[in-house]
Amino acid sequence: MSANIEKVSPEVPPQKWKVPHVFVILFSVIIIASISTYLVPAGGYDRVENEQGRTVVVDGSYHALDSTPVSFLEIFQSIHKGMESSASIIFYIFIVGGSFGILRASGAIEGAVHSITGKLNGKEHFLIPVLMTFFALSGAMLGLAEETIPYITIIVPLVIMVGFDSIVGAAIVLLGTSAGFTAAFMNPFTVGVAQGIAEIPIFSGMLLRIIFLVIFLGASIWYVMRYASKVKKNPELSLVYNESQEVLGSLGSQKNVAFTGRHKAAFAILLIALIALAFGVIKFGWYLNEIAGLFILMGIAIGIVSKMSFSKMAESFVNGCQVLVLGALVVGVAYGILVILQDGNIMDTILYSLANAVGALPSQLSAIGMYVVQCLINFIVPSGSGQAALTMPIMTPLSDLVGVTRQTAVLAFQFGDGISNIFTPTSGYFMAGLALAGISWIKWVKWIWPLILIHYSLGAIFVLVAHLIGYQ
Repeated sequence: MSANIEKVSPEVPPQKWKVPHVFVILFSVIIIASISTYLVPAGGYDRVENEQGRTVVVDGSYHALDSTPVSFLEIFQSIHKGMESSASIIFYIFIVGGSFGILRASGAIEGAVHSITGKLNGKEHFLIPVLMTFFALSGAMLGLAEETIPYITIIVPLVIMVGFDSIVGAAIVLLGTSAGFTAAFMNPFTVGVAQGIAEIPIFSGMLLRIIFLVIFLGASIWYVMRYASKVKKNPELSLVYNESQEVLGSLGSQKNVAFTGRHKAAFAILLIALIALAFGVIKFGWYLNEIAGLFILMGIAIGIVSKMSFSKMAESFVNGCQVLVLGALVVGVAYGILVILQDGNIMDTILYSLANAVGALPSQLSAIGMYVVQCLINFIVPSGSGQAALTMPIMTPLSDLVGVTRQTAVLAFQFGDGISNIFTPTSGYFMAGLALAGISWIKWVKWIWPLILIHYSLGAIFVLVAHLIGYQ
């Protein structure tokens, strides 16, 4: 007599949903933008060159254009076109990563980190407000963004050695710079350009913007210090525990290596390069091309004083580039979204529709409406000066019509332009910074989203206050 034995399959736990890879997210947006070129009417503004040599749109010149929906093949071509459009940023990212690859190979970073950590016992938390304020001022006064990326290579291992993690290190640079750039009081690339187009005195209304900067930066410092304190008490609470342990392990392998004269010479060259960078940006208006050349020169000089062979320098440069491949490619794919909207002639239509929506709002809400529009536009136009040239010629006369001061319109642009730069994958310098710190975009968003809500709320409050007091 045989018994029927029923086989019981082991229970398979349901798979936890994972957020898609950043390339999947970006390509999905490209698909949505491509479909939109079939649904959104094509249109455009006339453009002229103003007295400062900037190309700006002519308010009231919007007109319909023949529909130019993108073809199936053009969807895929947009990625290559986006990489062509952003080539200067992509190669800048590679060059910075390569140059710091030479610095890392010299052992100077590890030697300096171990030397500094011995002097910071019990005072680690002072690093966060001091360094974030420094980076905030560089963004608020000089408009620095991409230029601060090189600091990440130094600060991330430093904060890991004192008991924090790589998110804290990246936040000190990225969030500090972003807070200053967003709430800037004399950023020449955002405030200066927008006020020039709005025909109000450059850097006027500075006192109120300084107050807003202090509040905005204070909230950011509090958020980072709160997280850093948790990680310090229990390192396993870190969202990047494994990644930080890998960095710590690589530093620990050189624990007994002293901070030598060669290491000090390498850092002296780094310091000279950073001073030259700041001087060049302020005095001569340097941008990516000049800065990239400076960092190549810096990398070679560091290799020479570290007694590296030229082949070793080249290998270290390539290794440094490899670290940033993801961040650099994300920039190009993100620019593909902009290519689709421009080739489909719907970018100006979107702007025209948003401006009309603001004009239809009650006067009490019009300032907030402008702020919301600028926030939305920044997701597809990540350039601060580019967004100013696109939106301010329209928002300036609109502000006059709806009873919002031009200074408030500039403030709405300023906060709308800056806040999303610290979490959207279309922000090139931000993605490059994450790649350099070894942090995935998904983990960063998981960490920062409550602060982003705080930032958007503060931006809305600041714009409303400016509107209510008739900010001039």
